[in-house]
Amino acid sequence: MMWKRSVDRLAVSVLGLASALSVLALVAAEPAVAARADNLPPPVVDNPTLPRVGLSPRVLEMASEYRSYMRRAAKVSTHFDSGQAIESSLAEVEAYEPQQLIRGAVAYGAVIALQDPAFVAGVRVYAANAAIRRDFADRIIADPNYITGMPGAATAANMIMSAMSQHGQKMAVLGGQIRAQAYEVQRAQPWSKTFVADRDGRLARAKTVSTAAMTPVPDDVRDLTAAVGGSDDFIAAELPGAAGTEPANPPFTPFVARSLAIAALASLGEGGEENETALESLLNDTTAGFCLNMSKLNLYQCLAVAKPYYEDMFCLGLHALADTGQCIAKAAGVTTASIEAATSVMAPTATPAAHGRTARKGHRPDGQ
Repeated sequence: MMWKRSVDRLAVSVLGLASALSVLALVAAEPAVAARADNLPPPVVDNPTLPRVGLSPRVLEMASEYRSYMRRAAKVSTHFDSGQAIESSLAEVEAYEPQQLIRGAVAYGAVIALQDPAFVAGVRVYAANAAIRRDFADRIIADPNYITGMPGAATAANMIMSAMSQHGQKMAVLGGQIRAQAYEVQRAQPWSKTFVADRDGRLARAKTVSTAAMTPVPDDVRDLTAAVGGSDDFIAAELPGAAGTEPANPPFTPFVARSLAIAALASLGEGGEENETALESLLNDTTAGFCLNMSKLNLYQCLAVAKPYYEDMFCLGLHALADTGQCIAKAAGVTTASIEAATSVMAPTATPAAHGRTARKGHRPDGQ
């Protein structure tokens, strides 16, 4: 692949600058001295053949789970002609386990970062010496922020942020449209005022699918595997109009740092199954996971008090879609005006936990 050859030529061209003193300097360096990746000296080459850029199958499977969920969520209709149509969309969108979704998002972000040739080449400079490579990998695993000082990291970070912003914005805007339609449906469609059948069962099912493991999607796994080495087609599909992003301004969120760290390990040739335990630890973003957990709790409480179908429609738009999208965008450090506008329209004036029901600005769709 032309992309891979150009990256490796760029990386190998730098290797001739190294000396044995460079290796000794890195290995002996105190953490305070080598606190950032851009302080690393070029390594001595002990193997002119660079290791393959690669990610473990399990990481790619998790990325596929996230990608598949986002694609399903984006296809939810904003127009409903029956209560069953609302319940079907709700069942589709609520079907994710929060921690698994955010781990998949971090994994997906790593694949996005691997589309930046400068970032990959800068990391691969340190891949041709076994001792340096292992030391570099250990530092990244110990502290994901270590990689954020690497040349090219800021541009790769902006690619991650662009991808997550697009996903979050789509969900938030879609959720806002559905919430607005809930008012229109209540006014114009008599069926929407019918009470939801088996309300308790519907809530129980929501909780069940929110704890069930998501499954990999073979087609997405194949696409993501092919994209690990860099793919113009992948960039065109996942980042339309954003392939040439400018560097983002640090500091980066833990989510972005973790995606960059996993991409760096992949670039070093240290992202395979042999390092799966370390990769799993890098995938865990507790802050973003907490946001998604709260989104789920708000959804449960909304469903617990919703009776007619138009109120379930409101729960779908606000909590299942808009809240989830906002969590994804905020995880990457993105809060755009359009996302804020989409999530502020008819937003709760107080949390359901505070009042035991979903309080909203103005009135509920039923005017109460």
